[in-house]
Amino acid sequence: MNLRRLWAVARKEAIHIRRDPRSLILAIGIPMLMIVLFGYALTLDVDRVPFAVWDQSGTPQSRDLVARFTASRYFSLHAAVDNPEAIERAIDRREILLGVVIDSRFAEDIEAGRPGRVQAMVDGSDGNTAAIVLGYTGAVAQAHDRAIALEQARRRGVDVPDTPVDLRARVWFNADLESKNFIIPGLIAVIMGLIAALLTSLTVAREWERGTMEQLISTPVRPAELILGKLVPYFVIGMVDVLVAVGMAVYVFDVPLRGSVTLLLAMAALFIVGTLSQGILISTLARAQLLASQLAMVSTFLPAFLLSGFMFSIANMPAPVQVVTHIVPARYFVSLVKGIYLRGVGLETMWFDALLLAAFAAIVAGLAIVKFKKRLA
Repeated sequence: MNLRRLWAVARKEAIHIRRDPRSLILAIGIPMLMIVLFGYALTLDVDRVPFAVWDQSGTPQSRDLVARFTASRYFSLHAAVDNPEAIERAIDRREILLGVVIDSRFAEDIEAGRPGRVQAMVDGSDGNTAAIVLGYTGAVAQAHDRAIALEQARRRGVDVPDTPVDLRARVWFNADLESKNFIIPGLIAVIMGLIAALLTSLTVAREWERGTMEQLISTPVRPAELILGKLVPYFVIGMVDVLVAVGMAVYVFDVPLRGSVTLLLAMAALFIVGTLSQGILISTLARAQLLASQLAMVSTFLPAFLLSGFMFSIANMPAPVQVVTHIVPARYFVSLVKGIYLRGVGLETMWFDALLLAAFAAIVAGLAIVKFKKRLA
């Protein structure tokens, strides 16, 4: 391999990029825009659940229960109604997710030592959200039950027994349980894979469509020098995108970066080389810019979004789909990025993912070189 010829191809590609500043702006601006849109719009947090209450009892005991809901940051009182039809209409209109109905004999039953009856009506159209809302509702009800039991025991002069189990929960890595801390690092991997493949998916196809490939073929430039030379300027752009994305994650979304920045950039470099090579391979095979861009989108963004563990747990997927995820390189990069960001671990823990990522970069770059032929037909 002749480094002089490789550098000449890289310089030629850099001139193409410089002559089209709009593409360069989009190459850096699109990742920023996507991180902002996904970062703010895509959330798994269920906070401030709107609810309506029909308090048929109207007693201090029932008002205390309602106050426990409103005092929680997980609930927001939308309305107090006086009939069940109002709750049903509010759920149908998606104005509320939860309706709480307190029985008219609620206070009487509690004073008599009987369970007070409370009905919770939840919008189950979104099963995951409904399950979370039911969990929140159960927690509020249990806290209220515990307070009532303690108060009744004190009135009777009975010693309050100790809790049989002293459960103290400790959350590691994401103590506030904020979904952005989980989503943003994975989002960096998804966006970088898409942008890198799109950047290079048009390079070889553009040469064929503009008729300049014949000139390149007539030169002594070898396939490896041509492919690697085209990778160099886009690799620089890709690393700039990574730096921008990491900076936005830390300083805009306050996602903690607990691990090594150097390791993060090294793993990002491997991933970008692989996805850039994938884009060039697609461009080499397609020879048409429109087809190449469509193939790059389908082969990078969709698998990375659905099968990488970015949003959906791979362990919960059907067994055949779990097997397919092993050929999605974003799976390994998402695992590496989340490990570095949230857990602060290094290669001593994630060396296998890093090895597979390096193998992907080497294999795809090798295929791009092998598939490029210096001939017109």
